[in-house]
Amino acid sequence: MPRERGEKVVATNRKARHDYSIEDTYEAGLVLTGTEVKSLRAGRASLVDGYGYIDGGEAWLDAVHIPEFNQGSWNNHPPRRKRKMLLHKAQILKIHNKVKEGGYTLVPLRLYFSDGKAKVELAVAKGKREYDKRQTLRERQDKREAGRAMGTQRNLGD
Repeated sequence: MPRERGEKVVATNRKARHDYSIEDTYEAGLVLTGTEVKSLRAGRASLVDGYGYIDGGEAWLDAVHIPEFNQGSWNNHPPRRKRKMLLHKAQILKIHNKVKEGGYTLVPLRLYFSDGKAKVELAVAKGKREYDKRQTLRERQDKREAGRAMGTQRNLGD
């Protein structure tokens, strides 16, 4: 059987980009059990409440929901367990120093398969305040309206 190529996105956390301002992003591997991989391959996962943390020099991903595998037996995995992330030591130290500095958190942005291996895209992010969220929405809306106005002007000039 040929090896799997490319990237298949399983889950994204769109709310994270709304609630946080993203500083840095990292790609980390995941240590998973067999039934978790099968459940992910079926496209079932949720990153909504997930977060990452550094404990004892190791990176962990917690509260990510990977539902039990339907055809699994009695030794199925628990849906919300902490999972170890695979990062380089230098990356772990960099993330740990940023989070320890205060105001920053580690948020999963998306869960995907890259060449057959389960990966998670992490972001070191700072929480937005309510007025920051409104400002971001306003800027996006203004940009959209300006684009529409430019599009109508271009059509009138032709």
